[in-house]
Amino acid sequence: MSTPNTSGMTTDLHGKLDYGSYLMLDRVLSAQQPLSSPQHHDELLFIVQHQTTELWFKLLIHELKEAMRLVREDHLESSFKILARVKHIQSQLLQQWSVLATLTPSEYVQFRHVLGPASGIQSYQHRIIEFMLGRKDARMLAVFQHKPEVHGAVKAALEAPSLYDEFLRHLARVGYAIPAEVLSRDVTQPHAPHAGVVSAFREVYENPGARWDAYEMCEKLVDVDEAYSLWRYRHMKVVERVIGFKRGTGGTAGVSYLKQMVDERLFPELWDVRTEIKEVGRVG
Repeated sequence: MSTPNTSGMTTDLHGKLDYGSYLMLDRVLSAQQPLSSPQHHDELLFIVQHQTTELWFKLLIHELKEAMRLVREDHLESSFKILARVKHIQSQLLQQWSVLATLTPSEYVQFRHVLGPASGIQSYQHRIIEFMLGRKDARMLAVFQHKPEVHGAVKAALEAPSLYDEFLRHLARVGYAIPAEVLSRDVTQPHAPHAGVVSAFREVYENPGARWDAYEMCEKLVDVDEAYSLWRYRHMKVVERVIGFKRGTGGTAGVSYLKQMVDERLFPELWDVRTEIKEVGRVG
């Protein structure tokens, strides 16, 4: 086996920025503090799994903010690369469940008690993502009242238009007949499916050449919605695998609570329109 050529490699890093310093690895790698005593081997897995999820959530929020800005400014094509990245981040989040699924029920019960009332339902970043994607629920603000800064950030996301709202507003600006009551709706409430929006999407799908960017954006949003649904399903199955039908640590109904959300659609008319599209060569 040949020896790699390391000529030119910087080895004197005294007083210079190095890899660990740039990434602040001393802080990142010291942030895992298991509470079980004696320390249970698998608690580190549980902590790392959720910390890495939160890092991906941070990037998702960053990317979704930029995608929404671009849509708001009618630059749909520029948002496509970002939404493709969002889909790949979602794939990473989905695959991570496979690691946590290696945690057996008998292993988890040995340290579950140290979590107390701590629960994933208290992830403020996840809540912001849901609000950005249109799954609004003002009741969830109560979970964050103990942290005013976090509460303010989640509330701001609740009160802002979602990515879907921004896209529907864009379609209205470029000439599609989006109903006025949809455009002026209270954005703190969940989006309610509207036949007028389905009709607008049907126009997009049956004549994609008219505005290819709108057609492509529809499919990008379906990608995001489908990936999010798969993530929720995997979440539910892993929880069922690890704790069965016990109540969640944050007081939720556990698997029963998660099951309620599996079939929810973020962008409902983009699914409904598929039933309405006419077959080529047929009338009515």
